[in-house]
Amino acid sequence: MNNNIRIFTGNANPELAGKICDHLQVPLGRAMVTTFSDGEIRVEIGENVRGRDVFLIQSTCPPASQNLMELLVMMDAVKRASARRITAVVPYFGFARQDRKVAPRVPITAKLVADLLSTAGAHRVLTLDLHVGQIQGFFNIPVDNLYASPIIIPYIKEKFRDDLAIVSPDAGGVARARAYAKRLDASLGLVDKRRDAPGKAKAMHLIGEVLGKEVVILDDIIDTGGTLREAAGAIVQRGARNVYACCTHAVLSGPAVQNLMDSPLTSLVVTDTIPLGEKAGNCPKIVVLSVAHLFARAIENIHKEDSISSLFEIHF
Repeated sequence: MNNNIRIFTGNANPELAGKICDHLQVPLGRAMVTTFSDGEIRVEIGENVRGRDVFLIQSTCPPASQNLMELLVMMDAVKRASARRITAVVPYFGFARQDRKVAPRVPITAKLVADLLSTAGAHRVLTLDLHVGQIQGFFNIPVDNLYASPIIIPYIKEKFRDDLAIVSPDAGGVARARAYAKRLDASLGLVDKRRDAPGKAKAMHLIGEVLGKEVVILDDIIDTGGTLREAAGAIVQRGARNVYACCTHAVLSGPAVQNLMDSPLTSLVVTDTIPLGEKAGNCPKIVVLSVAHLFARAIENIHKEDSISSLFEIHF
């Protein structure tokens, strides 16, 4: 990598940013990202970025509003310092679950955040496993939406070999589950659920055959874990041999760890787009896979103006 690249991070996930820089063999840029005594975000970039290709790594994970604001202020800082190009690297793009109007007088928050990033100075966005792909259309700048499949599929192939079934915990994830099932030569299933309130769901019944199979529940986000627990219970009742889960973004809010421990899941595989808290980090059922190498390759290709289509290994 040449001297024209600069990589900075806020406080959302500095560990992942450090791993990405290690893969790229470039130092993590110096930046002070703190707060004033009243809680306002305070940012000062500690090195020259004039004419440089700047990448700002920041997931909008909990505390989501704080981390989003840090990213916006950092972008404003490097824009005013005459950066040549600013790429917002958002491993976990929060606020994405509000992507359409589902009731009167509710916002489309994903569109609002897209507008904020563009206005603050982002020239492009690099992210992973958007909750819904059409969010890319909310931006008027290029968006590269990577998939976690190059990380998760090899793990599944190594751990589970025979009688494998991939199950989506809801109708919205069927396309993703189908793409994985095709790559893994596995059968496909769907848990039909009814959501009574945000963060609460009751599994109704299972579509697909899981009797005697090793089952992997596939999702993009695990929040409170209620959906996952109900889905795992429904699958076990239908005679599955073992039930596992793979989720890209481990939000793990509220009772998530307890729901996971109370569920019949053998293990939950997640990526490091969101840092695990102390409680989740000590959970024996959670396995963490790093996406640092995937993001490092994407950043390198973007910086060199090369194609990154080779990183889009799964399409649905």
